[in-house]
Order: sequence, then C-alpha cells, then structure tokens
Amino acid sequence: MTAELSQMFRTKREGVGFVLDAMEAAFPGQELLVYTVPGSFVEPAEARRRALEVAASNWAATARLVGRFVPDCILIDIGTTSTDIIPVVRGDLVAGGRTDPERLLRGELVYTGALRTPVEAVTREVPLWGGSCAVSAEGFALVGDAHLWRGRLRREDYSVAAPDGRPATRDYAGERLARVVCGDRELLDEAAIDGIARAVAEAQVRTVAAAIRRVRSRHPALDRAVVTGLGDFIAAEAAGETGLGIVPLAHRLGDASRAAPAAAVAWLLACQRAG
Repeated sequence: MTAELSQMFRTKREGVGFVLDAMEAAFPGQELLVYTVPGSFVEPAEARRRALEVAASNWAATARLVGRFVPDCILIDIGTTSTDIIPVVRGDLVAGGRTDPERLLRGELVYTGALRTPVEAVTREVPLWGGSCAVSAEGFALVGDAHLWRGRLRREDYSVAAPDGRPATRDYAGERLARVVCGDRELLDEAAIDGIARAVAEAQVRTVAAAIRRVRSRHPALDRAVVTGLGDFIAAEAAGETGLGIVPLAHRLGDASRAAPAAAVAWLLACQRAG
C-alpha cells in the first residue's frame, strides 16, 4: 500500500482505512490481501489493526522480489516522487528503517523522484550566462521538466499536472525551466535551458549517489545495484558514480519494472500460494 501519506488524511491510520474502504467498495465480495512491511499478506480487518505495518509497504515487496533474483545487492527504486535505497543480503532486506521517518533518518528513503520533485528542492543554483544563478522557490518547474527537456522522460510519463497547467511537451518544459530563474523563452535561448536542465539532473544524481554511499557504508560487501522505477536512468547514473555494478530490473520484469511494487506483490503472493 501507498497513498496513506496524502495530506487529505490527518494520520497514516486514517489513510490506510480510506484505502481499504475504497478497495472493498471497488471489489465487493472479492478476496483482498494487503502486504505488510514484515513480509506477510493479511486481510483488510487485520490490516486496519496493523495500520503502521501496511502503510508505505511497497518498498519492502520490491526488495524481497529483488532478493529472489540478486541475493546480495542494493535496490535503488526511483519513482515519480521518491527514491528507495534498500540493502538486500542473502535474499532478504536488511534495511535499518521500517517506517518512512526511520528510513529518511538512515538515508534509505530520499525524497527526490523522476517527476514530481520541485526544481528548488534539488538545487539552489543553476548556470546562467556564464555565472551561477540562484533559483526561485515558486514551484515554477518540476524535475520532470528537466528530464522531459533532455529526452529522458516521455510525454506519457509526465503523469501529473504541470505547474503552469500546460501540456507535457519539450517546448512547454523549456518555458517552465526558464521561469526557475525568473525568465522566459524570450530571455533564455536553447543553450541556457540546456544548462539549467543539465544542472538539475546532475544535482539529483549527486543527491542519490550521496545516499547510496551512506547506505553502502553500512554494507561495504555489497557491490551491485539493482535499478528500477520511472527514474531507473537516474539510479543507474548514481550507482555508477559510487562504483556499483548495475543490474536493471527491467531485464527481468520488462516494462513492469516501472511499477515494480505492483509486480512484486503479485509475484510474492503467487510464490506463497505455490508453496
């Protein structure tokens, strides 16, 4: 499960209850099972009692799936919003944190993603006209605009409303990036936008690489990274910077690797039922 952190809920427990209510309404009379961080599947009534064990449990499912294929590795899963950096040893996750605050504290969860992260959350300065320019903090552009401009994301990958409400095209992404330095496309040419987009992308890679080094310092024997998610290209670059060998989960799951937790819970349940 994910979504329980939404601001519409006052607590995670309330969010878990809402998601369970929605699932039961959508699939009346059907068997529903919920994955827990400790690794079991439970029915909705039990999930309500163990709300903090089912909240944000998606990362644990992916890590346990990866452990079946690559028993010793660091899983790096970059989605639209956040990054999971999970050590896997002998086929099981050995993350020090279980809740999101614990994982943030240990560097196993990094709040930077391939799409929704505001540019000003990634870097404070970008190059402009031969100098270094501070960025505005107005929410003018997302990191997804930088990746869209550079051709690393497709238009259909841009699954949220753009900050200006305009389409997810390269041209409009350039307009949004120009506003990061309080400019527009009359003031900034293609080269200037290229520089801004590159700086944003490189800063994001550095952020993820720093977190990988932190996690790896606790597990120095791990020398491979399994990369997955919408931002698998960011994960691969960051892992490469830290000297890890790179294993794309897409080689095993294909396009399903972009939503690895969904594939993982299906696979884990099938394995459980097959004995």
